[in-house]
Amino acid sequence: MTVSETRKDLVGQRLKRREDPRLVKGAARFMDDIVLPGMAHAAILRSPHAHARIVSIDASAARAMPGVAGVFTGRDMEAINPLPCAFPVGRGFENNINTPRALAIDEVHWTGDGVAVVVAETVAQARDAMDVIQVEYEVLPAVVDAELATGEGAPQLHENAPNNIAFKWNAGDQAGTETALGNGEIVLKQRLRNQRLIPTPLETRGATGDYNAGTDEYTFWLSSQAPHVHRLLLAAFVMGHPEEKIRVITPDLGGGFGAKIFVYPEYPLVGWLSKALNRPVKWTEGRAESHSATTHGRDHVTDIQVAANRDGKITGLHVKTWANMGGYLSTIAPGVATTLYGRMVSGVYDIPNVYCEIVGTYTNTGMVDAYRGAGRPEATYLVERAIDLVARELKLDPADVRKVNFIAQESFPYTNGLGMLPYDSGNYVPALDKALKNLGYSDLRAEQETLRKQGKHLGIGFSSYVEVCGVAPSAWINAEGWGAALWESANVKVHLTGKVVVTTGALPHGQGHETTFAQIVSDRLGVAYDDIIVEWGDTKGTPFGYGTYGSRSLTVGGAAVVNSVEKIRDKIKKIAAHVLEVAETDIELNDGVASVTGAPDRSLSFAEIALASATGFSLPAGMEPYLDETSYYDPPNCTFPFGTHIAVVEVDADTGKVDLKRYVAVDDVGNVINPLIVDGQVQGGIVQGIGQALYEGAVYDDDGQLVTGTLMDYAIPHASQMVNMELDRTVTVSPVNALGVKGAGEAGTIASAPAVVNAVIDALSPLGIKHIDMPLSAPRVWAAMQEANERN
Repeated sequence: MTVSETRKDLVGQRLKRREDPRLVKGAARFMDDIVLPGMAHAAILRSPHAHARIVSIDASAARAMPGVAGVFTGRDMEAINPLPCAFPVGRGFENNINTPRALAIDEVHWTGDGVAVVVAETVAQARDAMDVIQVEYEVLPAVVDAELATGEGAPQLHENAPNNIAFKWNAGDQAGTETALGNGEIVLKQRLRNQRLIPTPLETRGATGDYNAGTDEYTFWLSSQAPHVHRLLLAAFVMGHPEEKIRVITPDLGGGFGAKIFVYPEYPLVGWLSKALNRPVKWTEGRAESHSATTHGRDHVTDIQVAANRDGKITGLHVKTWANMGGYLSTIAPGVATTLYGRMVSGVYDIPNVYCEIVGTYTNTGMVDAYRGAGRPEATYLVERAIDLVARELKLDPADVRKVNFIAQESFPYTNGLGMLPYDSGNYVPALDKALKNLGYSDLRAEQETLRKQGKHLGIGFSSYVEVCGVAPSAWINAEGWGAALWESANVKVHLTGKVVVTTGALPHGQGHETTFAQIVSDRLGVAYDDIIVEWGDTKGTPFGYGTYGSRSLTVGGAAVVNSVEKIRDKIKKIAAHVLEVAETDIELNDGVASVTGAPDRSLSFAEIALASATGFSLPAGMEPYLDETSYYDPPNCTFPFGTHIAVVEVDADTGKVDLKRYVAVDDVGNVINPLIVDGQVQGGIVQGIGQALYEGAVYDDDGQLVTGTLMDYAIPHASQMVNMELDRTVTVSPVNALGVKGAGEAGTIASAPAVVNAVIDALSPLGIKHIDMPLSAPRVWAAMQEANERN
């Protein structure tokens, strides 16, 4: 069924986000806006040491402080189980799982581990009382580096994890790769550090718990990208409470970037506190607290070996990565470092021999888990640096080396030899060619040569990427280690008045679900856009869904919406055929009107059909009243968007400061529902990737103290440091879902860091500089330039 061409379809239009007015006018409701009668406030005392035994805790002075309702330690809540790791590495691999508790009991493993909680009438009273709690620690040696943690004599964090190894994992053809490295016309080696990042959403995390003793029910308000998953994990693994007696509500979220996917210690904690004190309890994270207690991202140390022929064709790639997991395993941390990273390290390239081995390690640092891109930025960074290293060594154009190694269009669906599902579709050369044309590549290379003669350092950097999105199907991801499914749900309901309510298991926090889902439904039902409401975020009122992350909202959640709409269309045809007394095959649906083929005057409007369905006065025999359909969509494959980004930078010869001059991006995300929203997603992602390339980096000292614990020390990019982003697209339709979409939320982050780093290295190539680790801050680049000048 297709929507009539006589109306202007909304899919493909640049509609402004309908949710924005309430957000910009202050009418949104965020976590800190939740106020309940009798609500108390919690403050958590966190360990100042990265590794220590808790000898004693004296909370007597705190309990005597004004307004204090209670002070509790981990011993008080031993009945709360440790949090689950829901995505350990898959079958056949070593897993040594250690996860945090609501509060630490005997030992702390990073500066930020909670050791006590104060509940008081106000936030200020709770924090004042927290400050007088006396904790005696036996300080233990700490280790913060992922590779050093596995070395002989390194401090041990957990008894069940010898050498601090959380897991070992591998994929690919080890023997074939070793042979290729032995036979390569050139073989290059490089160590790469993908530094730790702090997500820094505009809104920090929060949690409110409200226990009802009369019904034995908990209601949680949580900063969650996946409220149904949080309810499930809290019920089945942490609290041991019936799932149907737990409700999770997520209000508006001020950003997430992956950091709000996970179950954190504070979430069961507020529920336990509410039951213990018989009143609602609220906890809101401070900014400095967010830097230490919310999960971080990336933090890989990787050695690569790449073999190639002299024409630039890569014949082998060996990758060994030490992935820092922090003091404990977060909810999906191992899966990020293995499935989403290790199975994607060959990127867009047809590399015949590739092998990847990963060691996940415990260190005395904050937990590491998914951060925008989640494994794919790390994979893209290493393979894009490898491509440039090969091009540099062979004195070939990096664009040509990419083309030589691209997966051919006729090879799709493509299997990469690393255990990833087949890439659904792709056509990589047109995206690169369009980026080159939009950049004016030949002219810019000529300009670069002229500027070099003047002593200026202009650089051009490429990044051709592919990512796996809409992570599913459920059977595959379960085999990878994920302990549940990953389908998505949608309910579409047509009220008697003809108004439509779409309820989704996905959850927006900047992606524009309320707009794009309404565009889809409007087109397919022929209903006015303004007559469609999109609801989300409450486990009591939405079908079970797995939430928003991994660029899955449209590819999986949107496909579920389409399936529900198609069920309603089928029912509409049956009702119209019955009322109009014709065969169902004689009914056409156009612009919200059901009419008889060849007799358009015999018709029913959408409102008339909604009324007939809701009243039930004249329905086919055996048909239930109401237009109300729910779908659970489990896709047959993931989707694999791709593209090429090109950065142009200039490096100051005296200071090492990197100035971004241009940024050209050509992405292929399949069909586009709303180009304005996609552009915004890509731009935001690019900024975050540039942040990693040039500015950001979480730093722990050797004692495990977070040196970059505030925004005074942790640099994030400013608007003034950006340039106008020149965005374009190619369209390769995905065969995986009915919409032909692929996912766009993480593409910019995945592509931009390697593009910028490659540009800086290109700018400095006349000095003989081959690599600098991120972030490429002015002092770091200046030091590399001075070292190169002394060497030359």
